[in-house]
Amino acid sequence: MTDLAPAAGLRRRLWDAVSAGDEYTAFEVLDRAAAAGVDEEALLLDVIAPVQERVGTEWAADRVSVVQEHAATAINERVVAALAHRRRAGAPPAGGRGRVTVACVDGEWHAFPARLVAEVLALHGWQVDHLGAQTPTPHLVAHLHRTDPAAVLLSGSIPTHLPTAHTAVTACQAIGVPVLAGGRAFGPDGRHARALGADRWAADARGAVAVLAAGLPRPDPSVTRQAVDDLPHLADQEYTLVVRSRPRLVKQTLADLETGFPAVRAYSEAQRDRTAEDIAHIADFLATALYLDDAEVFTAFLIWTAAVLEARRVPARSLVSGLDALAGRLHDFPRALKLIGLGTAALLDSPARPVPGPGTPYEHS
Repeated sequence: MTDLAPAAGLRRRLWDAVSAGDEYTAFEVLDRAAAAGVDEEALLLDVIAPVQERVGTEWAADRVSVVQEHAATAINERVVAALAHRRRAGAPPAGGRGRVTVACVDGEWHAFPARLVAEVLALHGWQVDHLGAQTPTPHLVAHLHRTDPAAVLLSGSIPTHLPTAHTAVTACQAIGVPVLAGGRAFGPDGRHARALGADRWAADARGAVAVLAAGLPRPDPSVTRQAVDDLPHLADQEYTLVVRSRPRLVKQTLADLETGFPAVRAYSEAQRDRTAEDIAHIADFLATALYLDDAEVFTAFLIWTAAVLEARRVPARSLVSGLDALAGRLHDFPRALKLIGLGTAALLDSPARPVPGPGTPYEHS
């Protein structure tokens, strides 16, 4: 959309409708814009996508509830579908450029970015098999055997799914299908996609279109890789041992907090459950940072979590206490202890935490 003023106006009107739970007005805003000649790709990427991003921002800042966030996301999903049906009514089926598969990493529920990519690719003449949220890798591979697409576009928003994404990347390549990775889980510069051996990375839907237009060579299926081939540090087994001990680790860390801090012992059942959930998320991001050998995965999550807690009037210093308790249970894991130390330092060095904004892929609602 070359004229930014109309885009801003459309975003405001769409946000008003979505935040009010008014699906029909939301579609009317976009339907009228399309009828007036606004490009559909611009509606998808310059209007709907920023509004959806704002939905996540408002949730993180505690200005909308989980229910409101889910309702707004559902409206945006239906609006995207309605635009697609509007376009395709009476039009010949697309697919002249070839066939591709768009799928979310197994465990990844944030399917909206992948849906936008699928629709933009369809606009550019691709036949798209959109498999939706959390596609199990064996099912994905079975689909590829049947359809033999030019590429798989693998989407991930939450970094904790990257070990699973690694499995999917190697499984697809093992049958000769190249993988184009996308989504915030893979890092703002795609460094995690490269670390996991993906064939290409794209920052957004327009980037994915460009990569596919340039062509993706097929990988040699005779070349097999193990995770340790891409990530040699996994040989120390810290990641595997932390993941295997996760339930016990969370339980013991919570017990240590209750022993060391009387206020925790006084928590209600709901508060205790929430604390255990937070410890589990910390353990998951610690494990992912161990898998990738990337401290920023862990520290960025902690800083974001601190901002979310403070927006909900929960002292962020409670995270430091949790990290101390976790470190006490991981005294035999040098890489994990180093990561926890870096995380603690990041929290202590960032006393002023702004309300979480867009670009942080750590939502768990």
